[in-house]
Amino acid sequence: MELAEKQVSFGRRYRWLWWTAGILFAVLAAITIVGIMTARRAEPYLRARIVEGLSSHFHARVELDTFHVSLGNGLRGEWGVWAQGHGLRIWPPATVAGVEVPNPTAAGALSNQPPSQSANVPLISLATFSFHVPLRYKPDTPISVGAIHLAGLHIHLPPRSRFLHVAPAQNTDTGTAQPAPLPGSLKVKFQLSTVECTDASLILETSKPGKLPLEIDIARFKLTDISANNAMHFEAELTNPKPVGTIHTKGSFGPWQVSDPGESPIAGDYRFEYANLGDFKGIAGTLSSTGNYAGTLRDLNVDGQTDTPDFSLTHFGNKMDLKTQFHAIVDGTNGDTRLDPVNATLGRTHITARGQVVRAFAKGDSNPRHSIGHDIDLNIEVKGGRIEDFLHLASHEPTPLLTGDVNLRSSLHIPPGKQPVHERMGLKGNFVLDHAEFSSTKVQDRIGELSLRGQGRSRDAKSPDHETVQANMQSDFRLESGVITLPNLGFSVPGADIALKGTYTLEGGGLAFTGNAKMQATVSKMVGGWKGLLLKPADRFFKKDGAGTEVPIHIAGTYKNPEFGIDVKGMQHTHPQRPDQSPQASAPVSQH
Repeated sequence: MELAEKQVSFGRRYRWLWWTAGILFAVLAAITIVGIMTARRAEPYLRARIVEGLSSHFHARVELDTFHVSLGNGLRGEWGVWAQGHGLRIWPPATVAGVEVPNPTAAGALSNQPPSQSANVPLISLATFSFHVPLRYKPDTPISVGAIHLAGLHIHLPPRSRFLHVAPAQNTDTGTAQPAPLPGSLKVKFQLSTVECTDASLILETSKPGKLPLEIDIARFKLTDISANNAMHFEAELTNPKPVGTIHTKGSFGPWQVSDPGESPIAGDYRFEYANLGDFKGIAGTLSSTGNYAGTLRDLNVDGQTDTPDFSLTHFGNKMDLKTQFHAIVDGTNGDTRLDPVNATLGRTHITARGQVVRAFAKGDSNPRHSIGHDIDLNIEVKGGRIEDFLHLASHEPTPLLTGDVNLRSSLHIPPGKQPVHERMGLKGNFVLDHAEFSSTKVQDRIGELSLRGQGRSRDAKSPDHETVQANMQSDFRLESGVITLPNLGFSVPGADIALKGTYTLEGGGLAFTGNAKMQATVSKMVGGWKGLLLKPADRFFKKDGAGTEVPIHIAGTYKNPEFGIDVKGMQHTHPQRPDQSPQASAPVSQH
């Protein structure tokens, strides 16, 4: 009984607590209902402000499929409106001061796209967006909008020819009509903090015949310092299709040029690491590159450097250190690049190149036009380089064919294709090689013996310890399908000048040369000894044009096992012979 009386007494005594709790609950319910009603009433207003603001800024038609708002608590405990939209489209700008847009049919013709495709592609399309607006407002103070999150952003920039530039209108009354303010709307301004986006792409159309638009995939980007009339700062990750990798970049963009978006300025730095060159058939290595760029979306100037410490031609496999510094002018509408210059270092050799890299296209019977790779055209110059650096790169052997100082001028052409690079690569030019020494002891000994006999030092030629002889060479050359053609090779050592023409095959090192050898000494002095005395009467038959001896020769075999031969006029059957063998010998012996 006493317990029951105490419970009743407590309930009567603190009845006000129940009333207070009920009132608070009712107030909270009312606030929630009011918040929901406010959010619903704010939904059409915010939607209209978004469409109005974008339409005013871009001078364009804006469409928004769905837009919803809800009341909620932010991450920092601040109540506000959460907004989310789907299906936003902004079309190319309408007529503005100084710019007149041609009719869609003409625009399609100028952009190399079908009229329907060119006319029916939005300038900007966005799959989804969301943002948070706090529930606080001060007159004449912009409302700060937190981070805006975007997904599925696609920007499709028409070609420059889409915009026909005309003189600005003189009468401001007839200028561009701005969207009228919403009836009864408050003059509320919004200040954007950051924009973060995932899954974006940029397509830049071109009006150049035979070219396809350039497509750039952007994995993510972030914009800060957002302003309609000033540059914004950005950070982005771009997906590079080939070689596969991610390009990290940051810089500034804008302001957006409404009259021609492709002319919007952009500048920044980039970093591209651990790119596998094996994505290109025929070459291998891990490339890293850094640099900076500036210009517009359509035209960029890029200065950078690359480092590939393990560059190789996959068919041969010898790895070399390759570094480059370059200045490039990039046509953003199709990706074509003009290089002027590229300063490269291969091993110990400095190379200067100028030229262009353009995308190549093909069209099948049933397939539309598509890219099949890049066509590379460069002019190359080497001063004071090392020939062994080039030969090592294009050889299976760890030791190159020869060493020496090389000066070279050449054009380089690498068309697109499925064959390895060394089979597609074409070179045409000339070179001068000084202080050349062959890595093969056998070949170098033969060159030394030739030099000594050409000077008439036959006794020294027989000694195994004669001095090392360096040769000088020069020639025009052409490289096609892995075969080097030398039409006018000049080869000189002390005592001998040799003129040759023929080919050298990169695969296997095959030699096939013919020509003439001119020696200072006569045949008898070249042979020396008692054989030389017997050949004394024959000297007059081999003297020609001031040379003590002139004979036709050929070189066959491979660079590892060369075969040298003398082709004497009047001899019906000739075989590879040593230069010191008598052309009158009855049974010449082939030397291998």
